[in-house]
Amino acid sequence: MKKDKKIAEKKTEVEDAIQCNDKKCPIHGTISVRGRRFKGNVIKIHASNVTIEFQRFTYFPKYERYAKNRTRLHAHLPKCLAAQVKAGDYVEISECRPLSKTIHHVIINIEKLDK
Repeated sequence: MKKDKKIAEKKTEVEDAIQCNDKKCPIHGTISVRGRRFKGNVIKIHASNVTIEFQRFTYFPKYERYAKNRTRLHAHLPKCLAAQVKAGDYVEISECRPLSKTIHHVIINIEKLDK
């Protein structure tokens, strides 16, 4: 049984590789990921990119308090993940070379939240 599952997984990986002709895909393309990784919620989806948002805390020494800030980043959406990603999903992105003026990240995978 375990061998059958492994073979089935390899077949689906090969099929995804055939379907995804995106050069900017970190899984099937030639883009290399490096640097920092972030996790956040998808707030907007465009043709081939997404906008994610996550919250962080900033410390103000003068007041000895923390303040909530939000960060929005733009990331490339590979064709093989385009059907799976929807607004509100929790995704992981990683830095890569600059793909356009504002896009310097690419989606690596879709995280599942346990609620």
